[in-house]
Amino acid sequence: MNKSQPAPDPTENRRILLVEDEQTIADVVRDYLVQAGFQVELAADGFTALHLAAERQPDLVLLDRMLPGLDGVEVCRRLRAAHGVPVILLTALGTEDDRILGLEAGADDYVTKPFSPRELVLRVRSVLRRSITEFSPEPSVEVGGFDLNPAARTVIHNGRELSLTAREFDLLAFLLRRPNQVFSREELIKAVWGWDFGDLSTVTVHVRRLREKIEADPTKPAVLRTVWGVGYRLDVEEHPGAQAPMPGPDEGGATDAGL
Repeated sequence: MNKSQPAPDPTENRRILLVEDEQTIADVVRDYLVQAGFQVELAADGFTALHLAAERQPDLVLLDRMLPGLDGVEVCRRLRAAHGVPVILLTALGTEDDRILGLEAGADDYVTKPFSPRELVLRVRSVLRRSITEFSPEPSVEVGGFDLNPAARTVIHNGRELSLTAREFDLLAFLLRRPNQVFSREELIKAVWGWDFGDLSTVTVHVRRLREKIEADPTKPAVLRTVWGVGYRLDVEEHPGAQAPMPGPDEGGATDAGL
């Protein structure tokens, strides 16, 4: 009896642009990425990174926060505006404000130095899997003025296509399939990011960015609401296509204070 072959890894042989000015770190990370099956190109400063990103069209950028010539956060902003390429920020600055600054610039993820190269490879695969546009068997969803097309990875809101990062799309898609349900940040970071643990400010920043794109007044959200001390809820009128409710915080899930 023939054994079924494992499904091919969609991240295999993807192109990574590694932007790191410390040669030792760049060499170690490159070696791990190459061993993991990626194609890797190096840049040692921000301007070179922007040039190579435009010329080579990488599938993902690993971007150091502190760079000569042009700060990594500014490079991230320009990359997101010009190419929409997924970005993982590498930062030696471990403060919450610094991490939030990187996320607000459009980074899909961040890793704090010193880091495990093997963990970094896992983060790269995770972000790539969520950003690669592939056919999805999941149906489209029309709910509350939103039209979600998972195969094309697009969301139309009131007739206008939203410009979303990979993580913003995943977060919004998750909530659109479960409208009017409350989820804590712990639940969201596990369901959307695939992390069993992590900095919960990541969720907070992505919620804030989504509000800027879907709310009439982001300072007074009427769609993506905060349920204080618990989590977040997408308040929309339901239509066919939304998934059945999954257990929420009131059914044994973690509560979420300090939102």
